[in-house]
Amino acid sequence: MEQLKHECGVALIRLRKPLEYYAEKYSSPSRALNKLYLLMQKQHNRGQEGAGIACVSLKAKPGEEFMFRERKEGKNAINELFTSVWEQIAAEDYTSAFSFIGECYLGHLRYSTTGRAGLTYVHPHLRRSNYRKNTLALCGNFNLTNVDEIFTYLKSLEQHPRRTSDTIILLEHLGGTLDKYAGDSQAALRECMPLWDGGFVMCGMTGAGEMFATRDPWGIRTAFWYADEEMVVVASERPAIQTVMNVEIDSIKEINPGESLFISTAGEVSCSTIISKTKIAPCSFERIYFSRGSDRDIYLERKELGRALVPQVLKAIDNDLENSVFSFIPNTSEVAFLGMIEGLNDYLDNKKCKALETADKEDIQKIIAQRVRTEKVAVKDVKLRTFISERGERNELVSHVYDITYGSIRPEVDNLVVIDDSIVRGTTFRQSIIKMLARLHPRKLVIVSSAPQIRYPDFYGIDMSDIGDLIAFRAALELCRNTACHLSTDEIYQKCLAQQSVPDEDMVNYVAELYQPFTDEEISQKIAELITPEEVTCPVEIVFQQRETLTRICSKNTGDWYFTGNYPTKGGIKRLNESLIQFLKDK
Repeated sequence: MEQLKHECGVALIRLRKPLEYYAEKYSSPSRALNKLYLLMQKQHNRGQEGAGIACVSLKAKPGEEFMFRERKEGKNAINELFTSVWEQIAAEDYTSAFSFIGECYLGHLRYSTTGRAGLTYVHPHLRRSNYRKNTLALCGNFNLTNVDEIFTYLKSLEQHPRRTSDTIILLEHLGGTLDKYAGDSQAALRECMPLWDGGFVMCGMTGAGEMFATRDPWGIRTAFWYADEEMVVVASERPAIQTVMNVEIDSIKEINPGESLFISTAGEVSCSTIISKTKIAPCSFERIYFSRGSDRDIYLERKELGRALVPQVLKAIDNDLENSVFSFIPNTSEVAFLGMIEGLNDYLDNKKCKALETADKEDIQKIIAQRVRTEKVAVKDVKLRTFISERGERNELVSHVYDITYGSIRPEVDNLVVIDDSIVRGTTFRQSIIKMLARLHPRKLVIVSSAPQIRYPDFYGIDMSDIGDLIAFRAALELCRNTACHLSTDEIYQKCLAQQSVPDEDMVNYVAELYQPFTDEEISQKIAELITPEEVTCPVEIVFQQRETLTRICSKNTGDWYFTGNYPTKGGIKRLNESLIQFLKDK
């Protein structure tokens, strides 16, 4: 239910023919710019806080600008960005260098997971030089766990990074190494990437027209590419390329973990493995929630995640389909809802078949008429803005972000089952959703999550890096306080403190000890208590996806550290310790 800010979106385009070719064939030299606009619009879900593009003109002569950049902030950033760019273009004369008419383009969509705002944090970032090959534009979808270490390393080289933000640090790191290797981006990446700990997809280009897109060796972040005789395209999501380029899925390739796609100054494409890792952990949240869901494989997986929840849902309603209504909230959970309904219909069909074997004539019609009941019980009021600053008044306003559909269930008779993608902090459920749904007076309210319990923070690009924000963690703390489990949070705190002098790769996840005394059901029950407002009188139950089921369905995306604490990089446990220490210090 909670909107998670998460990984940004990237787009890259490289033309492989002279600009005159596109002007003649498509009656416009801005063919690539138009495609870039579409690629970014098709990925707007990945960044609604800002957008930026950069362009290199290979036709620019000495005395003319060869690299251009434009950035905008806000939810309407894409449209404002391209409106500004198109106003700068002198499209009638493409034979010399003009703003944003070129052969090489980068596009970026920003979502902040650090709370930092401002135009200076919108990509692409530029590192200028009088030499084309050493002028670098960089954008990325990433979060690193060891930015401080890289900053210290750059200082040891007598560099002077102008800011401490992760993007600037990487820009200076890669840019300085690019200088060292005389503009050879492949050599620069081979030196830099082993020092980067975290999830990333980085796209860059030099003023000489050399371009690259590189992916972290654990495969945490995603990137896809397509090439034909006219252009090379890179994007964060495969369906964006499919739609914009009007190509079949099999013609699109994935950049493999630890691999870099290189495009030479002549437009030649090659892929090269920079780092090999035995532990590959692509982010499973990409499948559950982050992507728009139009990808073929992700769509089928989300339906299967919904279907897999059917046995648990039936148990929660005591198999009473006749007196149960099913719905979803928010819209991103609709595909999982469809899968859940398909599974419920299969269950009901089997039940009908068995009943028909021994049914009397007068019962046949009644058996056939049984249906799984679905309703649209909640509609988001998109016009409502929670602008009131006083806490009590703001919480009251938040409770009205969604409207309920009165008459969609029978009061005190029907169970109401609502599926969501995930339950992270639980605040929106407590302040808004459960209060709202309770106005329908269901006999029982069942909240279903297509994701398992989120027990651990993420440090690779999702805005849930504070362990104290997680409702599953708070539930486990409450259980520890209220039961004789003989577990002291101070013991865990001291163990984490003792690890501060231990090498990152030798650190142990001691936070896991907090969950060990309790079953998944006990934690789910406590979560239900914590997110149910006092004034709600109907029973509330929370049903979570099983971790083993998620692994089976999303078998290629095994990154599940937020559920299991199995961080793929050495910096993950270090950041987990820091998060717990800070939380307990604050307490």
